[in-house]
Amino acid sequence: MTVRNESRVTEIILLGFGNLYGFNILIFIIFLNIFLITVTGNLLIIVLVSISHHLHSPMYFFLCHLSLSDIVLTTNTLPSLMGAILHGGKVMTILGCITQFYFFSGITVTECFLLAVMSFDRYLAICVPLRYMSIMDFTLRTCLSALPWMLGFTMNLIGFIPVSNFQFCDGNIIDHIYCDLSPLQKLSCSDTSLVEFIAIVSSTPLFICPCGFIIVTYVHIFLMILRIPSTTGRQKAFSTCSSHLLVVGAFYGTLIIKYMIPSIGDLLLLNKIMSLLHTVFTPLFNPLVYSLRNQDIRIALRKISKH
Repeated sequence: MTVRNESRVTEIILLGFGNLYGFNILIFIIFLNIFLITVTGNLLIIVLVSISHHLHSPMYFFLCHLSLSDIVLTTNTLPSLMGAILHGGKVMTILGCITQFYFFSGITVTECFLLAVMSFDRYLAICVPLRYMSIMDFTLRTCLSALPWMLGFTMNLIGFIPVSNFQFCDGNIIDHIYCDLSPLQKLSCSDTSLVEFIAIVSSTPLFICPCGFIIVTYVHIFLMILRIPSTTGRQKAFSTCSSHLLVVGAFYGTLIIKYMIPSIGDLLLLNKIMSLLHTVFTPLFNPLVYSLRNQDIRIALRKISKH
């Protein structure tokens, strides 16, 4: 008969990428630069939209919220990963680890709905342009920007509460780059069946429905663009939503692949890489896409740089 060690675990060790064979300092510096560029780039978008009058439109209003969510995602996951890289592992309290998971999952759900709201905004701008500003007035855009944050951090409590009651008895090592649900379940000695059920049931309204809504809106957008008689008009219409499409593709692409790859055995490293792309490079990708492909952002940036 095996005697189970029921001593309470109060701290966990986040391994990150484990042994980096002496490249810890170099990789730490790379991620530190990525962190600074990501936060600065997203803050710059928020500042530009706030002070540039020609950017005071619904599209850029929602873009500010997307940039804010990217800042939260980056600051929630990257500092602990950099600590794990620098020291060969990051010691975190159980409460700190579960809190990181709550903010990660909450901001992920928030971004799902924000991207859906932005696709609805593009639908109105292209399909009903004459009524666009009257429909997307200040009240509606405020409600549509607040709703994703409320859904992300309130609906997420349904799964967070049972996770916060997990007991950790045997081990205290998480072989991942941040505290996610799967490694927490593996580490816990509690019954995790309720959390697994909640995760399956909630995936449809919180992830699949926003993604499906984006697909439907863009089908209508493309059909409308094809009806535009002039080539110049079609190109201009498509350019207004191309940046958003790239961001949607990067966000959902990495998210879907990440959860399709099991975090076991030889696939663990691939799972970590996809998690890294989702949590580190997607928030960096967003401001780069909008600054490089959006003429209004570039004009505002040039005006600011001249002062």
